[in-house]
Amino acid sequence: MDKHTPAPGRSELIEASLDPDPVIQFKRWLKDAVDANIPQENAMTLATASTDGKPSARIVLLKSVDAHGFTFFTNYQSRKGRDLEENPRAALIFYWEALGRQVRIEGLVEKIPAEESDAYFNSRPLENKLSSVASPQSQPTSRDELDRRYDELKLRYANRPIPRPEHWGGYRVRPEQMEFWQRRFARLNDRVAYERRMDGSWKMVRLAP
Repeated sequence: MDKHTPAPGRSELIEASLDPDPVIQFKRWLKDAVDANIPQENAMTLATASTDGKPSARIVLLKSVDAHGFTFFTNYQSRKGRDLEENPRAALIFYWEALGRQVRIEGLVEKIPAEESDAYFNSRPLENKLSSVASPQSQPTSRDELDRRYDELKLRYANRPIPRPEHWGGYRVRPEQMEFWQRRFARLNDRVAYERRMDGSWKMVRLAP
């Protein structure tokens, strides 16, 4: 195999082969990750920053993606929730090592409508609902206190539905910039970026690795 030829199962990133809509292109790559049996293919790094510029990053799970953006769920009172209240912008990173691929996303963030958060919360396993109510996420606590709150709530809601707490729900990242990265030989990796124009269309450009 020629040294310039991509490894089997991987492909070069050629602009002509990419969808003009980066969200559609992302869905293609996400499906490739699913088909490759990559564990937690929907895991993504979420980076936020406070108004004084302090950055913070953590792994969260993508729950849905469509033309409106990338949706995840969390505690609104957590550090990421507080950051987004002050500074409603975020960056996301997906990395699929087995495929040699990375996707970077930057955009504005908004809370999704309450009815969408209700629908997702109601679809969750009982244990996940209880932990969402029991945990004062990002606040100081103890293991004993968490366990006590969990057991208390389990008894309280033993025979009735658990309502979604007001402090828990979904966010949607509306992409303004997206970048697709494909690993290649000698670190001459492919990078293709999309930037949203004022009219809502997307501009595509190749970046040096």
